[in-house]
Amino acid sequence: MNYGPGSQARGPSGGGADPEPLVTLTVLGSGTLLPDDAHHSPAFHLRAGGLRCLLDCGSGTLHGMARYGLSWSDLDVLAFSHFHTDHLGDLAPLFFAFRHGLRPPRTEPLTLVGPPGLEERLEALAAAFGDHVIDPGFPVRVRELGRRAGWQAPGAVLRVRFHPTAHTDRSVAHRWEAGGCMVAYTGDTGPQPELGAFLRGADVLISECGLPDGTEMELHMTPSRVAVLAREARPRLLITTHVYPPLVPEEVPELVAEAGWAGRVEAGRDGMVVELGSRGELRVR
Repeated sequence: MNYGPGSQARGPSGGGADPEPLVTLTVLGSGTLLPDDAHHSPAFHLRAGGLRCLLDCGSGTLHGMARYGLSWSDLDVLAFSHFHTDHLGDLAPLFFAFRHGLRPPRTEPLTLVGPPGLEERLEALAAAFGDHVIDPGFPVRVRELGRRAGWQAPGAVLRVRFHPTAHTDRSVAHRWEAGGCMVAYTGDTGPQPELGAFLRGADVLISECGLPDGTEMELHMTPSRVAVLAREARPRLLITTHVYPPLVPEEVPELVAEAGWAGRVEAGRDGMVVELGSRGELRVR
């Protein structure tokens, strides 16, 4: 297996072939709702603990899974940071594909995990488009959690915890843990007390960076604010995403570094894969 120039390891690597990663993160959508074929709406595929999860499900997610060789038919968990269109837009198409695109039909249940309001959003989709939109033809388990709650699938080692974010009155950041590895995701947020401490120790931190410095608002981050968050959270790898014009996604890491973050930072890009290994390996390709 070959890895790109961003590869690094935390512990001894030994010899022979690389072991199967404990956690694999694939960036399906690193952008916003604005049309950009290199940066689709937010969506992240996480495979860990025997589960396949989606963190948000923005427009383009379903086709993105096909583009990057990921199976949409056997997803186990869909988890949401909040309910704006750019983070939820492919939920109905995904359910439609489940119902009409599988032969033979699927029977295994699917779990939806999200903050307060998840069931309300599902009911609204059904009211707008018909009950069939949220009926994939197999059981769906909805786990609506408090904004400081956690969830773990029965029999699985993968678990998630939420923390409130400064974006909506229901938005949350995610902290996913499995096998000693941790992937953190801010969702959309402005500066939020205690958020850095909640995300501390992440192997990978996916942080939104929506606005340039000098145009601050309380609902989104700027490079300087991301640098502050990173200094508090101290991730091994910081990935910047959800970048609006006039910022250029590929230029944001340098701006974050100039603002005071001395650690590793990379611009999120659709198709980016991060693998975390049992011996502390962290590989990016």
